Amino acid sequence: MPGHEECPRCRAGVCEIHRPVAGRREIAVFAVGALLLVAGIYVEYFTPYPLAGTILLLAAAVISGHDVLKAGLLALIRFRFNIAVLITIAAAGAFLTANPAEGAAVLYLYAIAEFLEEYAAGRAHRSIASLLDIAPQTARVRRDDGEVVVPVGDVRVGETVLARPGDAIPLDGVVTLGESSVDQAPITGESVPVAKGVGDEVYAGTRNMDGYLEIGVTKPEEASTISRVVALVAEAQAHTSPTEAFIERFARYYTPAVILVAGLLVVVPPLVFGVPFLEAFYRALILLVISCPCALAISTPVSMVSGITTAAHNGVLIKGRDALEAVGLARVIVFDKTGTLTTGRLEVDDVISFGVPAAEVLAVAASLEARSGHPIAEAVLRRAGEEGVPLRDVEEFASVTGRGVQGRIGDTRYLLGNESLFPDVGGGAWRAEYDRLEGEGKTVILAGTESAVIGLLALSDVIKEDARETVADLEARGIRTVMLTGDNERVGEAVARRIGIDECHAGLLPEDKVAMVEQLMERYGQVVMVGDGVNDAPALARANVGVAMGAIGSDIAIEAADIVVMEDDISRVAYLVALSEKTVSVVRQNVATAVVVKLGIAALAVVGLVTLWMAVAFGDMGLSLAVIANALRIGRPGGE
Repeated sequence: MPGHEECPRCRAGVCEIHRPVAGRREIAVFAVGALLLVAGIYVEYFTPYPLAGTILLLAAAVISGHDVLKAGLLALIRFRFNIAVLITIAAAGAFLTANPAEGAAVLYLYAIAEFLEEYAAGRAHRSIASLLDIAPQTARVRRDDGEVVVPVGDVRVGETVLARPGDAIPLDGVVTLGESSVDQAPITGESVPVAKGVGDEVYAGTRNMDGYLEIGVTKPEEASTISRVVALVAEAQAHTSPTEAFIERFARYYTPAVILVAGLLVVVPPLVFGVPFLEAFYRALILLVISCPCALAISTPVSMVSGITTAAHNGVLIKGRDALEAVGLARVIVFDKTGTLTTGRLEVDDVISFGVPAAEVLAVAASLEARSGHPIAEAVLRRAGEEGVPLRDVEEFASVTGRGVQGRIGDTRYLLGNESLFPDVGGGAWRAEYDRLEGEGKTVILAGTESAVIGLLALSDVIKEDARETVADLEARGIRTVMLTGDNERVGEAVARRIGIDECHAGLLPEDKVAMVEQLMERYGQVVMVGDGVNDAPALARANVGVAMGAIGSDIAIEAADIVVMEDDISRVAYLVALSEKTVSVVRQNVATAVVVKLGIAALAVVGLVTLWMAVAFGDMGLSLAVIANALRIGRPGGE
């Protein structure tokens, strides 16, 4: 039996909250409190026994407000002024001024408001627990020439687990036998299952669709990708955003100030304007109630947590609320080129021939490159394979460092490489094509003999499928895009033009990228850096927010960045920006609504147009419910 410390939910801090939203105690308190409140109001106002009604209302107040009364009295004894003190004073004052129904209503409605806040916090934790729920708690393991089912925590690294069609994969590992499609949506957010075969990595919590797989375990349960995802999301919820930090500091001084103002409201109107003392005292009680900053206090964290958990379910890990807020405020996003906007894999775009068929040029180039391990060779051989061009025998092969390769095919010696490999070949028809292709930012190699160029092959780094659409989406949002690359300026500018990037800086070393990020921060303020999380780690760390792309299974990337996009999908950057802007917008809406409603009801209270129960029902419980409902829109697609 695994110990308490080995429970995945305990490690994530969500074990105790993985229970029904409302327990029996809460249901009983609300039910009994409501019955006593209704009965007390009826007896108080509609029978000749007001004392009995007051007793019933007092019982309703004590039962429903037990927790807040206890907290308020303890805080008063310690001279610590908080929200519970405001409510306790208001309820006690209502009973003392012969308004028992309103005193009981204040405590009952406030208890409901507190429950709504706890529900909002619990929902965030339940969403973390739901991430854990996607990973099975047991695994089918091959042991002693048989199969046994054991808890995932008992499976050792190196053992073989089995996954039949429909099974959830229990642990991270590498496929050792079989082929199948695997639904990785819970981890990466991909909508289409991914083909997996021998040697491919698979992750705990993903689902085997249609084949049989045997998987060699590479990580224990507590170090699996899904466990790290949950730990990071839980950690992110502990980090406060700048807006939250401000509200927390504000609330520290707010409560004592409200009590002081309420005291002045009791003293000044009777002395200066002749307002009856009891009436002034009652208005001061309403001010205390409406000034409770409950809705304001939860307006930011409930929105941030909703955004973080929504992102996690879509394959984007946000490691802090501050990072989520910063992305929504940034007006500049910096991209690394290779591996981020491009695939990092060369492909042959053009094969141009002079005096011979294009297939002949490709055959010569592929035959010579078959002896080379250069990335250009891989691209040429791939193109030849796609077009079904057969390779020829090469004799007297030689590699000329920094220039290319050469060898004899049949009776002819062929050369393949850059211009320096053809010193005796003059300009001709090939020169204009060469200059044109280079102007497009492509890498151009020449194929020919010692006396003539028979063809050109132009290669380029493949731009990712969604790169142009992502950049266009960002620019439509008013965000400036910048690309940093170690490539030469000609190649960098060509890629930037093709994608639609606003600004390109080329020929940069890792330390130069850091310096450029610092310059952009000075010019534009908040800067988001998007890279592969390993080579770009210094720049990712220096930017206000670092976003690591394609980091599934990469410990380095997850540690280096503030935000981790698990799948190598550049469109997730646009999704992240949209989610962050939506979250920041909801935070602003919630804060503004809380402040406006509170101030409005407070103004009405000062002139005597609001009662105690109305202050709690609309200015506290109702407002808290509205704030929570607004925050939950973040998790709904298209909920603007």
